[in-house]
Amino acid sequence: MTSLKIEPLTRSAFASFGDVIEMADAQHYPINEGFTERFHDLARIDTGTEGGETIVSLFRSQPRVFPLAITFVERHPLGSQAFYPLQNRDWLIVVAEAGEPPSARTLRAFRATGRQGINYARNAWHFPLLVLDRDSDFLVVDRKGPGNNLEEVTLPGAVILTI
Repeated sequence: MTSLKIEPLTRSAFASFGDVIEMADAQHYPINEGFTERFHDLARIDTGTEGGETIVSLFRSQPRVFPLAITFVERHPLGSQAFYPLQNRDWLIVVAEAGEPPSARTLRAFRATGRQGINYARNAWHFPLLVLDRDSDFLVVDRKGPGNNLEEVTLPGAVILTI
């Protein structure tokens, strides 16, 4: 089995998978008579394919036991999927480089801070939510509507993720 190195989450490192949602270095400007700062246009939400609609949900994710064997990935061919943590706790993201089919050698892992969210681009292969030490809540912006918007594939050989 292969071990997966965890990288810090940055916009440039994550660019081929989607967007990093964070205030750092984001376009921003004051609104509401100067009492609020708007951090603007942080992710490209893509949900209209085949009649889809954008929805906002809350997810509560439970920690897994590490080391963790990553044996599959999933993707959403009809829309993007954004996650933003609702507490200041680090969490992990596992993605696979573009290609058909994804494989263990194309996996990358990122450690996000509790002040960073991500938006998976449509068709970006990824592992489900990974929280580290206790149940964690996320604001999720994704797609509802007709069509099959979930594909899962088993990886040929597991990769071990250790924190």
